[in-house]
Amino acid sequence: MKIRKSILKIFLYFFGFSFLSLGILGIFIPLLPTTPFLLLAATVFMHTDRKIYIWMFRNQFFGKQLSAYVKDKSVSLSLKISSIIILSLTLSYSIIFVIDVLWLRIFLTFVGLAVAIHIIKLKTLDEHE
Repeated sequence: MKIRKSILKIFLYFFGFSFLSLGILGIFIPLLPTTPFLLLAATVFMHTDRKIYIWMFRNQFFGKQLSAYVKDKSVSLSLKISSIIILSLTLSYSIIFVIDVLWLRIFLTFVGLAVAIHIIKLKTLDEHE
């Protein structure tokens, strides 16, 4: 029984760190979702390692945003603006210079618009609270 629990814990750590890594990558790679991966990692670490779980919410780069999203599904205005700018720049570059297929350009345009609308619709965090 101990071996089974040890193997399960190893798998959970693997998935937790995988989700955490993907979430961190999502900060820099447009269309790779940051928040869902960080939430998955937090859920895994909530059950396996409280120190990592607490560290995630105290992290200087994404802890405040993660806490706000968990608390009331809100993000800061600066994060909304920077996310939309980065999304627009990288998608525009891809659509103009990288992709030659018209239907794929149209598809990426609609995906970008949908993501931008989703970001805009998120509740804006009152940074004075």
